[in-house]
Amino acid sequence: MSVPDTQPARKPRRLGLILPFALLILAIVVWSGLWFWTRIQTGDRMDQAAEALRSAGYEVSWETRSIGGYPFRLNVTLTEAQIREPSGWAIATPRLESEAFMHALDHWVFAAPDGLTFTRPRSGSVQVNGRVLRASLGDTDRKPPSFDFQGLDVIFAPGPGAQPFALSSAEEVAFHLRPGPEDQGAMFLGVTKGQAQFSGMFARIAQDGDVDLKWDAVLSKMSAFDGDDWPSAVRNWALAGGMAQIQEAGLTAGEAMIGVNRGQLFVGPDGRLRGTLDVTLREAPEALEALGAGGVLPPETADTAAAVASARQGADDVAQAAITFQAGQTTLGPVAIGPAPRVY
Repeated sequence: MSVPDTQPARKPRRLGLILPFALLILAIVVWSGLWFWTRIQTGDRMDQAAEALRSAGYEVSWETRSIGGYPFRLNVTLTEAQIREPSGWAIATPRLESEAFMHALDHWVFAAPDGLTFTRPRSGSVQVNGRVLRASLGDTDRKPPSFDFQGLDVIFAPGPGAQPFALSSAEEVAFHLRPGPEDQGAMFLGVTKGQAQFSGMFARIAQDGDVDLKWDAVLSKMSAFDGDDWPSAVRNWALAGGMAQIQEAGLTAGEAMIGVNRGQLFVGPDGRLRGTLDVTLREAPEALEALGAGGVLPPETADTAAAVASARQGADDVAQAAITFQAGQTTLGPVAIGPAPRVY
C-alpha cells in the first residue's frame, strides 16, 4: 500500500498583513493633505475677512500669525492683534489664541492670556487682566451668533487720560448671546462680586460691599441688526421695530438694590434708550442722596427723587417705582434724574 503524496505547504500570503498598514498610511496621507489644505484656506479666509472689514471702515491688524494644531485641531495665534470699528470702539490684545476641532470648524474658542484693552469712543481705554479671559463663537450663519465670554478674577484699569471705569475688579464677568426662534436673540450679562472703581459716589452707595449685576433679556427682530458699524446696525434694528424684553435684571451695591420686575426698551433716533422698567428699590433714598453728594445728580434733583422713593418705601425699606426713558431723559416716578443712557 502506497502513501499518497502530500501537498507542499503554501507560502503565507502577505497581502492580508500589508493591506491594513497600506490603508492606514493612505488615510494619514489623505488626512494630512486635508489638514494642510484647511490650514491654507483658514489663512486665506482670515485675510479676506480682514480686507472686507477694512473696506467697510474698520481697522484690523496683527503683527504675526501662526496656524498649527495638526492633526485634529486648528490653532490660530495672533500677536499684537487689534480691531477698531468706525464709531471708535476698539479691542486689542498682545496675544490672541484660538482653537477649533477639524470636525467642528464653525465653533471657535478664544483666549487672551496676556489680557486685553478695550477702547470707548468718548471715555478712553481700559486695560483688562484676569486669571481667565476666554470666549467662544459659533452659529455664525445666524443672527445673533452664539457667543460666550467669561472672565475670572478680572482687574479693570483705565488707561492714561481715560475716564474712570465703573468697576475696578470682579470675581467673575460673564456675557452670553444666543440665537432663538422667531427672529429672536437672548442676551445675558452678569457681574459677580465686583468692586466699585470710585471712592466717592459708588463707594457711598456700596458702603464697601460687593457690586453684583444681572441682565437677562430677549431681543426681537435680530435679522435687522446689520450695518457697517455699531451705530448703523443699531439704527437699522430700531427702525425695524427691534426691542429688548427684560426677563430678569438687577443691580446690588452693598445694601442698596434695584431689581427690574419687567420692562421693554427701545432705541430712539437720538441713540438713547426709550421705554419703561418696573423696578423694586431697596435703600433707594440713601443711594439717591449719594448720587447728589457725588455730583452725579443735581442736589435738588437727588433730594426730590429721594423723597419720592422714601414715600413709596414700606417698613422693609423696599419701594416699587417706574424708571422711564423718554425724550432723552431718565425719570424715577415723576422726577427727572438725568439723561437717558446712550446706546450709540
